[in-house]
Amino acid sequence: MLQDKNEYKTPISKLGEFKLIEHLTQNFKIKHSESIYSIGDDSAVIKSSKNTVISTDTLTEAIHFDLAYFPLKHLGYKAVVVGLSDIIAMNAVPKQIMISIAVSNRFPVEALEDIYSGIHVACEKYNVDLIGGDTTASKLGLVITVTSIGEVDEKEIVYRKGANPTDLLVTTGDLGGAFMGLKVLQRENVTFQSNPNFQPDLSGYEYIVQKQLKPELRVDIQKIFSELEVKPTAMIDISDGLSSELLHLSKQSNVGFNLYEEKLPIDNQTITVADEFNLNPSTAVLNGGEDYELLFTLPMSDYEKIRNHLDFTVIGHATENSGANYLVARGSSQLIPITAQGWTNEKNESDNLEN
Repeated sequence: MLQDKNEYKTPISKLGEFKLIEHLTQNFKIKHSESIYSIGDDSAVIKSSKNTVISTDTLTEAIHFDLAYFPLKHLGYKAVVVGLSDIIAMNAVPKQIMISIAVSNRFPVEALEDIYSGIHVACEKYNVDLIGGDTTASKLGLVITVTSIGEVDEKEIVYRKGANPTDLLVTTGDLGGAFMGLKVLQRENVTFQSNPNFQPDLSGYEYIVQKQLKPELRVDIQKIFSELEVKPTAMIDISDGLSSELLHLSKQSNVGFNLYEEKLPIDNQTITVADEFNLNPSTAVLNGGEDYELLFTLPMSDYEKIRNHLDFTVIGHATENSGANYLVARGSSQLIPITAQGWTNEKNESDNLEN
């Protein structure tokens, strides 16, 4: 589970900043005609005849990831997914990224090679261009900042602010798995730290561990929207937990939401592992985060178009009561006010629901 430090030998100082950038990015190829000029000058140059959308995300060691169990290649891959997910949430097409890395001297060149290897795999898979970034020293460990750029026709862009009362509340995929994968990795790491001869066994946890270490971007959803002839009235990606994202939609759209616990899409492995940790799986969904699925609203009239689609689950609806957001408890009509703590590095899984 731990990185093999013996495979990392070359100090960054041996190359220097400019040769390091050249070395790390030599295999990246430009695929989009909009990327006029990329790495090698003071700025990148892009052009677009559509609306340009831009987003920035930062991942910090010991806060967003723990290198005791997070492979560097996976980290590079995930950093790209984290950044591009915001572009997808605007119903835009990702085109370019810029990567900036701050790194301490305990990281040799080979460590950065692994990170950029993961970045390269993600760029190839999701058809985006790496067009620039920066490298700098850090006294606090590893920090990765991703600036993501995409484009969208003005008539197709989706904001958080468009939901209307009675709109359906819909999510893609299943939720809570990434958080439970994190809990498994943390448990195995604690055992390893107390007994270095311990060999972590992740068999039976593959799905949720992958959801944490190597999430996938929902680039398929725009095509599905087009095929079903629907367009969300509001949308957001699920990075900080369902409750947090729902409250963002509520505030920006000036509506309330009723969310039905019994409708939450949860994979069987997530449910089983939540039981191992004596945790209500709904709590993992509400407060866990890092699923990188999409949460969106649709007019009630679109229900027949989506109700049989395997990727979509209707989990609630909007109301006229602005700011009044409730979870309708499973098996009852009890309304539980939805709150969100926002992202912290120590998730408090006791909020919102009792175990």
